[in-house]
Amino acid sequence: MQYEEAVSKLYTLSGELAPAAPGTPRRKFELDHMRTLVAALGNPQNSFPSVLIAGTNGKGSTAATLASILSVSGYRTGLYTSPHLLRPNERIQISGVTPGQNSLAEIADQAFADSFEKVETAAARLVNEGKLPHAPSFFEVITAIAFVAFAEAKIDIAVLEVGLGGRLDATNIVEPLLSVITDIALDHTEWLGNTLTEIAREKAGILRPKGLLVTLPQHPEANAAIGEVAMALDVTGVNAAAYLPDRITNDEPYPLVLQGQAITVASPLPGDHQRRNTALAIAVAEQLLTQQSFTKITPQSIESGIRSTNWPGRLESTTIPGTQITLLMDVAHNPAGAWTLRSHLSRQIDGDHLPAPRTLVFSALKDKSIREMAQILFPLFDGPEDRILLAPIQSPRAASAEALAEVAADLDTAAEVCTSVADAMDKAADRTGSIVVSGSVYLVAEAKTWLKEQHG
Repeated sequence: MQYEEAVSKLYTLSGELAPAAPGTPRRKFELDHMRTLVAALGNPQNSFPSVLIAGTNGKGSTAATLASILSVSGYRTGLYTSPHLLRPNERIQISGVTPGQNSLAEIADQAFADSFEKVETAAARLVNEGKLPHAPSFFEVITAIAFVAFAEAKIDIAVLEVGLGGRLDATNIVEPLLSVITDIALDHTEWLGNTLTEIAREKAGILRPKGLLVTLPQHPEANAAIGEVAMALDVTGVNAAAYLPDRITNDEPYPLVLQGQAITVASPLPGDHQRRNTALAIAVAEQLLTQQSFTKITPQSIESGIRSTNWPGRLESTTIPGTQITLLMDVAHNPAGAWTLRSHLSRQIDGDHLPAPRTLVFSALKDKSIREMAQILFPLFDGPEDRILLAPIQSPRAASAEALAEVAADLDTAAEVCTSVADAMDKAADRTGSIVVSGSVYLVAEAKTWLKEQHG
């Protein structure tokens, strides 16, 4: 099977969050089908140790930072994240064994196709035999592809980002060395619950009896819910707050002592919030060193791994080639992420790092808190020449142009509705100043595609 065929077939599979067809029940979340699928593949997820990371915001950044540390330490590392920005291969990365270097790279096209073919063949056989009631979902299949690819690459350890929730997520069939819970906020309420308590309990479903949890203090409701689950399972908790700086550093490097040695923590990922994600990654690395015999990890490899982290689309800033236009892209897709972005933008504006006039290109999925995100972000773009461009994205879950315009009208905010993301980017780039693209992972993906097609 060729790569293009594999990707085409993958995209025909249903998504967990796709609207149910009229008259049919919505797909249920459960793990039995995933366990049946991987069993038919020889349970590849059991051939390597894993770290499992759940949360609402920051889990991808934490995973990328930890995987970089492990790669720099000389371990063949697998990194599984979601969603992707441009290509599904981005979700599945494997490093070489090159101490001192973050060699993580997305798997090759043919390796992706080969793994897909194995999963598809197994799934079809299970459906024909009546062992599965229907074909696996998009996420179940690509998770199985990752497990197969990791097993065949004989990785030393996998860093797995949970897709949705935790308790019933397809990744949760592994038996992790330790579990990580990042910051929790209201998101996917239709699926996970309407309160922080309910959502935190779902996230805490990645914990194991007598297991190990690395987390940070956060909202009291989330703390209480996670604590209750952890106590019931006799889980040992590790507070990563010890790895935070003593004071606010405004993205500046800060000193830290690990294993009696002084290092400098300097993440290339901008934003105050990244210090929390970095602290979680450091705490996990130390636990792997001291509790799980990953003895290649050193203070120096932790320092170097942090510096080498690569995680695009998160407060990613660039200059559009051939222009003086500053382009900042961020995948903030819920109110908590929007507040983080607003904090960063406010400092950028105050420091004259986001030149006027400023344009916001905004869009979102219809199941997100669009009005609340707009309330947070729109007021920053109220200068005399600032603009807000609304652009529907290409997704069955996308908010329509009419819905986006209605939100702007309700907030008494002047905004122009564009026909597409490409149309919005063309209009945004027709003058000097700066462009901010945010509101959805899918929006940033389309903006990146536009940038590549228009400017190489």
